[in-house]
Amino acid sequence: MFHKVKDIYPLPNKRLSVLFSDGTTKTYDVNPLLRRFDAFKPLEDEVLFASVEVDVGGYGIVWNDDIDLSCDELWEHGVTQITPFDGLMSFADATELWGLSESTLRKAVSYGKIVSGVDARKYGKQWVVTKTAMEREYGSLVPQ
Repeated sequence: MFHKVKDIYPLPNKRLSVLFSDGTTKTYDVNPLLRRFDAFKPLEDEVLFASVEVDVGGYGIVWNDDIDLSCDELWEHGVTQITPFDGLMSFADATELWGLSESTLRKAVSYGKIVSGVDARKYGKQWVVTKTAMEREYGSLVPQ
């Protein structure tokens, strides 16, 4: 299963905070790559390092045409961080992960299967749901 990257934030000391679409946050240390592989040496430049972006589709991150990392590398070698937002995801991310439509989730809220204010909450026009509620109602994510 791909652990798609939702967002990426550069941190001090050549580390990255990686938010995955399932709501997991991991910290990834780039320093070992700088020491082992010449291709990553340009990332010693703070401006270039800070320019990191999520690659199209969330399958990795990129700095430029020559330097990138896959979502699998970030997932496997990142250290899971505990945050108050763990396990939260947008309806859009949840529907993609579970292969549902957003209307299915909205109906689950209106029927009380997913409890508004407990399992999910609307912020402006965006719904956010817990991974726990999704697993309770639709089963665990199965690796693809």
